[in-house]
Amino acid sequence: MRDAAVTGARYRRVDGSALTITAIVCAYNEARYLPACLFSLLTQTRPPDEILVVNNASTDETATAASVVPGVQVIEEPQTGLVIAREAARRRATGDLLVYMDADCRAPIFWLERLERRFRQPSSLVGATGPYRFYDWDRTGRGLIRLYDLAVAPPTHFLIHQVLKMGAILYGGNFAVRRDALARIGGFDATIEFHGEDTNLGRRLTAVGRIELCPDCWVWTSARRYRAMGKRRVFGLYVRNFWSELLGHRPADRQHLDVRG
Repeated sequence: MRDAAVTGARYRRVDGSALTITAIVCAYNEARYLPACLFSLLTQTRPPDEILVVNNASTDETATAASVVPGVQVIEEPQTGLVIAREAARRRATGDLLVYMDADCRAPIFWLERLERRFRQPSSLVGATGPYRFYDWDRTGRGLIRLYDLAVAPPTHFLIHQVLKMGAILYGGNFAVRRDALARIGGFDATIEFHGEDTNLGRRLTAVGRIELCPDCWVWTSARRYRAMGKRRVFGLYVRNFWSELLGHRPADRQHLDVRG
């Protein structure tokens, strides 16, 4: 782990020691996208103290693509599943903040600096999340997501998190969480395969602290799921599983189309 003075970490824990960050990328057959993701982490204005890549039973060159990037530690997780991979990383991570980003994402250079700034002590904040911007989608798709980020997500988050205290909006490919808060809720729920996993985490974290929706902590990502399945179908899946997990504590859909690899 890098010395905090070298990485430029400025914010402190209650005991006065430097706040440390572990950046985590879970990858299944992501050799095509992974290098750009990892190098975007290396060029941050506030570099991560630790970078973990979970090679989740890939059959392509994902492990090699990760291992050749300086400073990256590769964790082999033979059991497939996004949430299983996230939990494997949680158990290995040493940072105070665990920052999760999907393998097809690319972080602007200020991403970690802005996320870290949200976790100043003392604070009840246990998690922070930011939206997506798409580098390979049409104008209509980008406009619809931008409309959601500005007009739908903030009031929904305010209602369910701050008023009803029953959950939170959480972007599954772009979030930071305190490691000790994740431990308090028993880590990730590995019984969930994919749909609703972000809502599940937001709901369970709400019981132990506050989650902040951060418009300025956005990342670039791919629209490959929307292109493979169509906008209407993907939007429907996300809405259905958000509310079913939030109200019934279980996602409506147990299977999903894997658009990776």
